[in-house]
Amino acid sequence: MMKIYLDHAATTPVHPAVSATYIKVSETVFGNPSSIHSFGRESRKWLDDSRKVLAQSINAEPSEIIFTSGGTEADNIAIFGSVTTMKDKGNHIITTNSEHHAILNPCKQLEMLGFKVSYLEVDENGQISTDQVKNALTDETVLVSIMYGNNEVGTIQPIREIGGLLKEHQAVFHTDAVQAYGLIPLNVDDLGVDLLSVSAHKLNGPKGIGFLYQRKGLDTTPLLFGGEQERKRRAGTENLPAIVAFSEAVSIAQQYMEQNTANYQRYMSIMTTVFDEQAVAYEVSAKCAEKLPHIVNISFPGTDIESLLVNLDMAGVAVSSGSACTAGSLDPSHVLTAMYGEGSSKLRNSVRFSFGLGLNDEMVLKAAKKTAEIVKRSVK
Repeated sequence: MMKIYLDHAATTPVHPAVSATYIKVSETVFGNPSSIHSFGRESRKWLDDSRKVLAQSINAEPSEIIFTSGGTEADNIAIFGSVTTMKDKGNHIITTNSEHHAILNPCKQLEMLGFKVSYLEVDENGQISTDQVKNALTDETVLVSIMYGNNEVGTIQPIREIGGLLKEHQAVFHTDAVQAYGLIPLNVDDLGVDLLSVSAHKLNGPKGIGFLYQRKGLDTTPLLFGGEQERKRRAGTENLPAIVAFSEAVSIAQQYMEQNTANYQRYMSIMTTVFDEQAVAYEVSAKCAEKLPHIVNISFPGTDIESLLVNLDMAGVAVSSGSACTAGSLDPSHVLTAMYGEGSSKLRNSVRFSFGLGLNDEMVLKAAKKTAEIVKRSVK
């Protein structure tokens, strides 16, 4: 049975060229980048060259890139590091109720420590407005953290407009761009962000590596204390094989960005065409919003998500009901709850399809037909 992976928003297969790079560096470049001998200097050059590639990908300077263990750590440095540094200027944070848990849970922790957090409510398309941010701002606001593109429904937030709004305000502006990076162009100066988080495993790179962009001149209190790596902002010997492999994944993603977008749009069209031809009742979530190209969240009225996921998996089609970080939970998606309300049937019948490396039209067509067959059989 052919297995078809349609859960690339959860994680992605490592690109063969990226794997080869990882193995090559692991086997041949083993020096500590902080060592002054030739082995260390060789490792340092690989590290510096990779940092340049990653910085250029978002129009940043190499010194503004902090390597982390992934998106969650990058988010945590951005949040805890910012508010700790800014503690004498206020204790108010603004975010949304549809953020990834790598944002929501740190905010909850800070609330327990006495910080005030405003959770802006998204509309039925999963979006907030710049006016909502403006109305929530106070003289005590020290951090605004708004996700660039949602990992469950794909909705893109008005980051550029919010960046313009905050230009004259003391608040630090952070965006979690984990789901968007490598899929669409990002320019930190154009967006007006101070901090931006990304992770390699969302764009066919290795797991366990990411970075936080931190604008020059901005201070954050480190979470880890030890050596002086990453300009004293993140202690610990750098994961050189993963970093170099990450830079390779980014180079490949940038080279094929336009082609991939066209492919993903075609895949979505193939799926919905099959659903229409098979007279399947469905509704695309956030259909009126600007969205990331690789994610489509679809509600199938009259079905149950647990049964759909199990039957699709048995048919060889891997999808999800939302974030992989909460996939083991039976609780409804907090993103869909934020969009539609606690009583909505969409909380129990929505499937996230997400596209990426290794797919083709034939595979997507087969997955769509399998989905249509299972949905029609499952409707109560």
